[in-house]
Amino acid sequence: MGLQYHDNGWIGIVITLAMVAMILLNIFRAHGTGDLYIRRIAGLNSIDEAVGRATEMGRPVMMVPGISAPVNAKTMQAINIFAYVTRVCARFANPILVCCNDATVLTVCQEVIRDVYQQEGLQDLYDVDSVRFISDRQFAFAGGVAGLILREKAAATFLMGEWYAESLILAETANSVGAIQVASSTEVTQTPFFIAACDYVLIGDEFYAASAFLTRQPVLVGSLIGQDWCKLAIIGIVIVGVISNSIQLMGGSHHTVTQRWNEGKFEGLPKPSPFNAGDTTFSRWLNPDPAKDTKIERPKLPPDEMPQKSAGGGQ
Repeated sequence: MGLQYHDNGWIGIVITLAMVAMILLNIFRAHGTGDLYIRRIAGLNSIDEAVGRATEMGRPVMMVPGISAPVNAKTMQAINIFAYVTRVCARFANPILVCCNDATVLTVCQEVIRDVYQQEGLQDLYDVDSVRFISDRQFAFAGGVAGLILREKAAATFLMGEWYAESLILAETANSVGAIQVASSTEVTQTPFFIAACDYVLIGDEFYAASAFLTRQPVLVGSLIGQDWCKLAIIGIVIVGVISNSIQLMGGSHHTVTQRWNEGKFEGLPKPSPFNAGDTTFSRWLNPDPAKDTKIERPKLPPDEMPQKSAGGGQ
């Protein structure tokens, strides 16, 4: 495995270590100063508005952390955001409903919501039934949550996490009762449905940035800013690489090469070859051994040994 770094593969290691250093540096900065700037996301401005409207109307706030099972990073991001929403609701004594489709997610939500009420000194307002298990079946869960929205007349709904075909069912149901909706999904196929049916949508990285903005935890804030630095560094590398390759290709378009870089040294070619993209400096840096054939040959099975389809159409 170490042979891939024998030539110029160290470039990838250097870039990776530089990105790790950027993230760690910003985490230390966040621990030290604690006032690193994060641009406020427009969708987050609606949280206080949604909770305030629910309080005025005397109707509950509903939160749904997607349908992932068991707990994953997307679910935890949603729960972190819901902890802030719950904190605001607790201060106004506004009822909440959290709907879960997995027992693990249910347990985590119960602990987080209970801790929020205890931190606010309002543990007497915590209702065990405010966090509910609906169903572990996709559309049974969607039907159960939609029924709760209609019966409870939720004034605000927060749909965040991992979503699939049930997203539009819940968004349209909440829209039918006039609820303010703040939604987010990392699934690009579901984001358009949320944009069409919801008031505010956290798109892409905004979903992960929201928890850092709301909680202000140094690790989250530092990681977020460090990742932005890494993105800028990658953009800079791409720009420099495009300019460098363009200059070298334009200058060498009428030239031929008699030697090419291979395994840390130049090797002579049997005959002159046209100058191409693989001869530029950046190509040699980012492709340590361009001449090496990485194609994997797999033997083909005889027809009688090929897997046969079952009667139901599956493999």
